Amino acid sequence: ASYAASAVGYLTGRPLIVIGGSSERNQETMGAFQEFPQVEACRLYSKFSARPSSIEAIPSVIEKAVRISIYGRPGACYVDVPAEFVTFQVNGNSINYKECCLPPPVSMAESSAVCLAVSVIRSAKQPLLVIGKGAAYAHAEGSIRKLVEQCKLPFLPTPMGKGVVPDNHLNCVGAARSRALQLADVIVLFGARLNWILHFGLPPRYQPDVKFIQIDICAEELGNNVKPAVTLLGDINAVTKQLLEQFDKTPWQYPPESKWWKILREKMKNNEAASKELASKTSLPMNYYTVFYHVQEQLPKDCFVVSEGANTMDIGRTVLQNYLPRHRLDAGTFGTMGVGLGFAIAAALVAKDRSPGQRVVCVEGDSAFGFSGMEMETICRYNLPIIVLVVNNNGIYQGVDADTWKKMVEFQDAATVAPPMCLLPNSHYEQVMTAFGGKGYFVQTPEELQKSLKQALEDTANPSLINILIEPQSTRKAQDFHWLTRSNM
Repeated sequence: ASYAASAVGYLTGRPLIVIGGSSERNQETMGAFQEFPQVEACRLYSKFSARPSSIEAIPSVIEKAVRISIYGRPGACYVDVPAEFVTFQVNGNSINYKECCLPPPVSMAESSAVCLAVSVIRSAKQPLLVIGKGAAYAHAEGSIRKLVEQCKLPFLPTPMGKGVVPDNHLNCVGAARSRALQLADVIVLFGARLNWILHFGLPPRYQPDVKFIQIDICAEELGNNVKPAVTLLGDINAVTKQLLEQFDKTPWQYPPESKWWKILREKMKNNEAASKELASKTSLPMNYYTVFYHVQEQLPKDCFVVSEGANTMDIGRTVLQNYLPRHRLDAGTFGTMGVGLGFAIAAALVAKDRSPGQRVVCVEGDSAFGFSGMEMETICRYNLPIIVLVVNNNGIYQGVDADTWKKMVEFQDAATVAPPMCLLPNSHYEQVMTAFGGKGYFVQTPEELQKSLKQALEDTANPSLINILIEPQSTRKAQDFHWLTRSNM
């Protein structure tokens, strides 16, 4: 439920308030039912965590939770309701109801800092814009796209920044991600944190003297890991408009035929060719690239894409395109497995409310599916027409085929001999969906995948699960760096 709630908050811009129940206050320390310091536990993971002291205090606490949730950097708040409040009766006239808070104030960066940032961008020989999840939260897609196109700058989205500017935009250099980060001399961060996803902003993934221009609504985020050349504290949409005002005063474009653009285009061309070669392989079982190539061909451009897994999420992110902001949900900063199906349920409910007929496609690794696969019952209970794709390689990152598994267990008990990252080969996950009344497909060839996905997309009334069997040893194409490159500190 909390995963679904967080997705609704992200997709709609609504406050995220989790209301939980706890033991009766007069039974605390006695071993009461659900006795646990929930307020203290949630304080580590939320912007605000509190328990109303009385029923009369509930409106004030809820108003504060809503306000804190949407003011500044958006985040979750927790309100704990003691069990006895549920059955209490009070005089309605004694309740002092609170009006909803005002919309979040829009903050802007200092003018001098904006002018300095523009000066640094103009002087860059190899500039790069990095569009983060914060830009999606800020609904900054219009202003950022205008900046990209007006100044002819290359941009790179982070996983959940995909779609703020469409992935198929001519200035998107996602296919040359490592090269772009490694060689850029000026990088503008739009609501993107220099954490592990962006390799902390440190060598060898970046130039030692790279200049960062950091745009963020949260002051505490500025300067983490690398001292920025310029900090722009404020609402990302508003700050981007400030940058545009400066470029309007004195128009400037980065040369489209520069050496930097040639380096990026060449790397993109090579990487795309390598991916296309893998996708075109006809050997069976299929590999990841073959699967995602055929999925991408049929996906509606306005669908919500939810993704979690190891290789499934990493490779899928590079192949599956996003054309609209806030239309991709994945395991996020914590890399949390098990969130995908809750996210998909939330996206389906948002789509049902706001744009009936819009599809939700949830792309799961087989291990990721295992964390919350019983959500198939929830999906079927509410008849949400979600399409779940389970990319099944019999393991986490890599598994083994049925023959290898059989030989292993003949030699010794599976609990002793089976590698911990291997799952039971050729598991029929589609039967979890059919058990609850949805439609299930087991596919092993590109033709079966194309046919089953077409049928699932045409059926707008029922949920479907397509279990896609792939080569257990399938992996990513050759990479310039290991995904978790250690920094040179």
